[in-house]
Amino acid sequence: MLRDGDLDRVAELMRECAAAELLPRLRNLAKHDIREKTPGDFVTVADEMSEQRLASGLAKILRGVPVVGEEAVAAEPGLVAHIDSAEAAWIVDPLDGTANFARGNDRFAMIVALVRQGETIAGWILEPVRDRLAVAVHGGGARLDGEPKRLPATLPLKQSVGFVGAKFKRELLRRTRPAVVDGFRRLTTFGCAGMEYVDILAGRGHFSFYRWTKPWDHAAGALMVQEAGGVANRHDGQPYGPAQPLNAGILTASDPARWQELRTLFTEAAAPLLERGRAGPG
Repeated sequence: MLRDGDLDRVAELMRECAAAELLPRLRNLAKHDIREKTPGDFVTVADEMSEQRLASGLAKILRGVPVVGEEAVAAEPGLVAHIDSAEAAWIVDPLDGTANFARGNDRFAMIVALVRQGETIAGWILEPVRDRLAVAVHGGGARLDGEPKRLPATLPLKQSVGFVGAKFKRELLRRTRPAVVDGFRRLTTFGCAGMEYVDILAGRGHFSFYRWTKPWDHAAGALMVQEAGGVANRHDGQPYGPAQPLNAGILTASDPARWQELRTLFTEAAAPLLERGRAGPG
């Protein structure tokens, strides 16, 4: 489906969109440029303009392939069905980390994935401020800034850095044993899943645990983990898929044994929290 040069064309398009729509607006948003789609879920003019430019460019790279963008789905929820029903579809998060961006924080990313018959076949994550670019192709490996990447050897838990939602970490500390949190080198979040996946690919993070899995946040990153030799499964152990229920969750790890160890640890320590998470984001 992807022709020679298409991987680079998508990357170039993403950089163009970031340069035109995101970077000039960083720390330069007016109050009326920011609004809430739903309570706590922000969107800015940068999100909207970036998605429009991305969608237009992607439509030229693969003609006739629908674009499932986060902001388009917010306006027309039925579009998300293309991920599973269309022969192929683009999945786009034009600005992952909107809340950070709106505060002037540079922890944000742009994410694009290409799915075919519901399976992710390519993914791109760009960190515009640092110009870090991660790319993965199904069966073709993962690269960070052009260099092939494999996840490092599994470390002892006490030396591991994991990404979990801030709300989930707070609930772990408040409602379960602090020893669960203290058993790692660090549990943290950037408020930007794209950056967290890139850090895992770079070897600076070692696993991630999410309860709520919107496809534009996770389709590309999950593929990167898998292509770098890791595991990206739903909480029930089934392989992650971009068309899965949003509350199926995702846990990534460096190998199957570590994945199972983390799953057991989190499910035993936080079963009530996970059950609550199935009812909504967090």
